[in-house]
Amino acid sequence: QVQLVESGGGLVQAGGSLRLSCAASGRTDDSYGMGWFRQAPGKEREFVAAVSWLGSSQYYLDSVKGRFTISRDNAKNTMYLQMNSLKPEDTAVYYCAARPPGHYTGSTYSYDYDYWGQGTQVTVSS
Repeated sequence: QVQLVESGGGLVQAGGSLRLSCAASGRTDDSYGMGWFRQAPGKEREFVAAVSWLGSSQYYLDSVKGRFTISRDNAKNTMYLQMNSLKPEDTAVYYCAARPPGHYTGSTYSYDYDYWGQGTQVTVSS
């Protein structure tokens, strides 16, 4: 089992930045890909970014490419999402997710993830 806790959300003006963190606990000695998803009010959950176990491969939603950067520090059991040039349409609850142990790559599909955090609210004002 892996437990995930997100932090770093908040209210920011358009053009501003936030850095989300996802702290993992439990079976953190296993290797697994991780990702960020988000859900805006009245919309389905969507993929935002994913990273492989060693951090060598990253995947991004087209609309966040060049603005968001996903990374991880396995020594600290923590994944990050640096969000720059934020837009009002980035407003959502952001969730971190982890794949089952042994699945080293990231994935853009929510069904590939077994473990989810509780979410952190990001609100971008215009």
